[in-house]
Amino acid sequence: MSVDSTQLHEDRSFDPYGAHRDDPYAFLAAVGETEPVFFAPLLGAWCVTRRDDMIAVLRDDRNFSARDHNPRPAVALPEDVSRMLRTWRGADALAVGSLDPPEHTRIREVLNVGFTPARVRAFEPAMQAIATDLVERIGDAEEFDFITEFAVPYSLEVIGRRLGIPNEYLERCRTWSEQRIELMMVRGHTDLDRLREFAHGLMEFGAFARSLVQERLTSPQDDLISELLHEGKGGRTLTADEASVMIPTLIFAGHMTCAEALGTIFFQQFRAPGGWAGVVDGSTGVRELVEEGLRFDSPLAGMYRTAVNDVVVGDIHLPAGSRLLLLYGAAGRGGHSSACPAAFSPGSGSASHLAFGHGIHFCLGAGFARAELESAIRVLATRMPGLTLAPGPLPRHRPVFPLRALTELRVRQG
Repeated sequence: MSVDSTQLHEDRSFDPYGAHRDDPYAFLAAVGETEPVFFAPLLGAWCVTRRDDMIAVLRDDRNFSARDHNPRPAVALPEDVSRMLRTWRGADALAVGSLDPPEHTRIREVLNVGFTPARVRAFEPAMQAIATDLVERIGDAEEFDFITEFAVPYSLEVIGRRLGIPNEYLERCRTWSEQRIELMMVRGHTDLDRLREFAHGLMEFGAFARSLVQERLTSPQDDLISELLHEGKGGRTLTADEASVMIPTLIFAGHMTCAEALGTIFFQQFRAPGGWAGVVDGSTGVRELVEEGLRFDSPLAGMYRTAVNDVVVGDIHLPAGSRLLLLYGAAGRGGHSSACPAAFSPGSGSASHLAFGHGIHFCLGAGFARAELESAIRVLATRMPGLTLAPGPLPRHRPVFPLRALTELRVRQG
């Protein structure tokens, strides 16, 4: 029997920025037993925890829109900051993740050309070379932060090289990406000058993307930006404006989610039976380890959708305009995703996770991301076989939900 949303108690205290920051899944599992769809006032959204319900929403682009799929600031931003946040990509410009059909279909078809299996395979040696170079930079340091010394620079250099971004701009791209997170995640009193600094940073990000596109229009190179402008499937390519809109998203998603996944994979495997030694000796398969890391704590724990019409999700009637948070990470802990849903257990059947989404917005770089993660693990298993967690308190997660990012991960070389 279905239930009208107005009949429900809207008092679920889900707080992924505070009380549930490090482990949102215990709370979600408990609530999901009786309320697989519940309202979270702090997020202003209906949280969907059941895999089948998420898939139904993701397959239904007539009733659910992706246009507002990012987190929203929890407080009103100053008018000038809000304007820059809306226009830094260009007037009314939306990246592919925020587009609905038919616009989404056309842009997606062009973007797919850059992530075919053949192109991914051709780029794997570059991934391995970047990982090897970073290991050599770390050298024989007894202890280091895996996140800042390896995961982040590796992910940033990989996507930067694939796109064709000059190395001297990579650190600025990382800063601009962090500034975007800060603006999307504003939750309380914040220094207004600091917000304006972040917003101006995004304006610089947009200008940088446009200048890069103009260079590739006149001087194509062996990189993804040139491919999108000159080598589209069946002669279809992106316009300069369309490519400029996509570049920040490819940088942002391409390095942040990979770095976050590496942090989770290594942290959990260090604590699992067999530890890192199990990866080094081959008893834990690299591909199985990657899939389990993606299932157990997805780097993107969820994505928002908006109901275009009155809908029923699970057994809950929701009016048009309702905002939903599809909690991919919670689906990964459900019984359909693993033989051991509550435990980190590579090889236990975790390939059915939703870490890359589902349907028309399934991550177009999923194959690239898998190759990137596997390449890093293989290089580290060969070059740093004695890695262990450093003594001290366990790492915490940053308050950037639905991203799942460790603040640091101190490791030692044996």
